Amino acid sequence: MSDSDRDDKLQAREAERPGSGVSRRAMLAAGTAALAGVLLAPGVRLIEIATAQGARAAGEPASSKVRWGMLIDTTRCSTDCNECVKACNTENGLSGGTLPTDSQWIRKVEIRHKDTGRTSSAPVMCQHCANPPCVDVCPTGASFKRADGIVLVDRHTCIGCRYCVMACPYKARNFVHEPLTKQKPEVPRGKGCVEGCTMCVHRVDRGQQPACAESCPEQAIIFGDLNDPDSAISRRIREIATTRIREDLRLDTGVRYHGI
Repeated sequence: MSDSDRDDKLQAREAERPGSGVSRRAMLAAGTAALAGVLLAPGVRLIEIATAQGARAAGEPASSKVRWGMLIDTTRCSTDCNECVKACNTENGLSGGTLPTDSQWIRKVEIRHKDTGRTSSAPVMCQHCANPPCVDVCPTGASFKRADGIVLVDRHTCIGCRYCVMACPYKARNFVHEPLTKQKPEVPRGKGCVEGCTMCVHRVDRGQQPACAESCPEQAIIFGDLNDPDSAISRRIREIATTRIREDLRLDTGVRYHGI
């Protein structure tokens, strides 16, 4: 018997088992479909989670169809809570120091209303502007904005001139003064370079939340696609009053605040 004859008989037996009328391949396909449709919570299916998170395939460029952003609800943000800061430091391999020479990608600040005197506690980081002044002043193009709105620094082309540090109205850029050890593989850093909040781009590209948003015990930070009217962040922005820090500069920041 030839190899092809044996394959034909094997496929015939596999195609229909006695008394079932259902092929093994069909059963496997049905099982896979059922798994993808498993309910993780009321109204939430496994297949929907993978789609909603927006993970990008390796090598796929960022798309302008998406604009990543954050909404920070300061009415939920406690003055004595620093979980977002701790999570940022851990995720990105920062020392956690608060000296002028230490990198602080996110910091808690007290904002006081000039008319009412009311104070709010708010995490402040790179605001990921649509019109970023740091990009405008960079002489080498090391400061750049991705198509999806995330503002980054390419440490390989950064010459450490610190023009971007001076241009940023949010004081969100840091200069690395000392040699670095124990770096995170996904977060390359280097002495003599400028750096700042990346919105945890390595996590976002995997379909995950930034560390600060994921760690907040009060869920005060909502991360999502500002271009998607059905995203959680877009729906929330329609429901409550929001503002941007230094909105008068018209930088169209990707980070918005409620309660300040």
